[in-house]
Amino acid sequence: MTITASQVKELREMTGAGMMEAKKALEEATGDMDKAKEILRQRGMATAEKKAGRAAADGLVEALVSDDKQSGVLVEVNCETDFVAKGEAFQSAAKQVSQNVAEKKPASVETLREQLQGFITEQIATIKENITIRRFVRYERTAPGLVQAYIHTGGKIGVLLELSAKNAASAQKPEVQQLAKDIAMQIASFAPEFVSRNDIGQAVIDEETRIEMGKEDIQKKPADIRAKIVEGRVNKLLGERVLIEQAFIKDPGKTVSELIAEISKAIGDELAVVQFTRYVLGEGIEKKESNFAEEVAAAAKV
Repeated sequence: MTITASQVKELREMTGAGMMEAKKALEEATGDMDKAKEILRQRGMATAEKKAGRAAADGLVEALVSDDKQSGVLVEVNCETDFVAKGEAFQSAAKQVSQNVAEKKPASVETLREQLQGFITEQIATIKENITIRRFVRYERTAPGLVQAYIHTGGKIGVLLELSAKNAASAQKPEVQQLAKDIAMQIASFAPEFVSRNDIGQAVIDEETRIEMGKEDIQKKPADIRAKIVEGRVNKLLGERVLIEQAFIKDPGKTVSELIAEISKAIGDELAVVQFTRYVLGEGIEKKESNFAEEVAAAAKV
């Protein structure tokens, strides 16, 4: 089949591969974009693979944690342009959304949208851009521990974290609160997908194994050697996706697990990560390209 220039361009933007490599991969995959991406990954050419999941819409990720740190919310509210996202009116609206989640505890994003339908309509009329509430999550502790939030790069990345403890007083200790802040920052920066290995499903392991088995650099090795190499690679890849196995951002000489154990010993308690949520603004949303002058002109329209 004929591979078009637009297909090659799309694959290059998603993977960072060169023009000829992208074209060859598409030809081998007979135009199947997903298969072509896998081919490039197996050949080690997808040097910017994460670009496919980067932020693709504007707005804010907003967080709100209660004063006692026993509950917290993380929300994503979207608008059309960065110009509006940086404005006081939109930022105030995003805060109002997070406060509504904290106070009214909606069961779903659909319920939240219904609760704020009139408010959002008013904001659209004022700001003159479409505004949508995309998603939210709410944590509430019913046992010793605390909830921590972290917002990175002006609302582009947000994290909500829940830690458990054995003693209720631990949540108020400076060491524990600093630990929660550090781990939340770790999650924002290193983008783990799982708390521990126990959270990884077999389907994830099988998929990584399949991809590693298909890489060209091991195809000529004996089957038993190839299996051992793949096992080692998959183990390393999964470790990078597990929070407690990652090197601590402030001290790469220790893992997050070792850091938690260190603080637990220091305060005489048993601390653990219960869960976390990480939002990247606009991930997976197609974004219309524009420039700053166009955004200013659009925002100025009556």
